[in-house]
Amino acid sequence: MAAVEIVSFGYLHDAAPAADLTVDLRRHFRDPHVSPELRYMTANDEPVRTAVLNTPGINDLVEATATAVAAIACGPSAGTVTVADGCAGGRHRAPTFARALADRLTAAGHTVTVHHRDLDKPVVQR
Repeated sequence: MAAVEIVSFGYLHDAAPAADLTVDLRRHFRDPHVSPELRYMTANDEPVRTAVLNTPGINDLVEATATAVAAIACGPSAGTVTVADGCAGGRHRAPTFARALADRLTAAGHTVTVHHRDLDKPVVQR
C-alpha cells in the first residue's frame, strides 16, 4: 500500500499546500465557527468532531477521497500521495476530516501521516 500524507489547513491563513489531491470543505459543509459554543474549540475537542462528522455528506466524502487516494496510488509513480484538505480557519472541519480520512486509509493498509498546519493558530475573526 502507498504512503499517504494528509495536510489540513485554513484558506484564511495561507494558500493551499501543494498536493496530489486537494479537498475544499468551505462551501458544502457547515462551519462550526458559526456556533458560539464551538468557535474557540478545535478538532481536538469532542463537540467539534461530533458536529463535523454528523454533517450530512461528510462521511461520504471521506469514503470518496479514500477511493481517489487508492486510485492515485495505483499510478506509475511510487511516491507518497499527498492530500490537502482545507476549510476557512483550519481549526474545525479540515483537521476533523483529515483524522477521519487517516483512520479510513490506515484501516485499508496505507501508512498515513497527518499534519495540521493551522490547527493551533488563533481564531480568525470574521
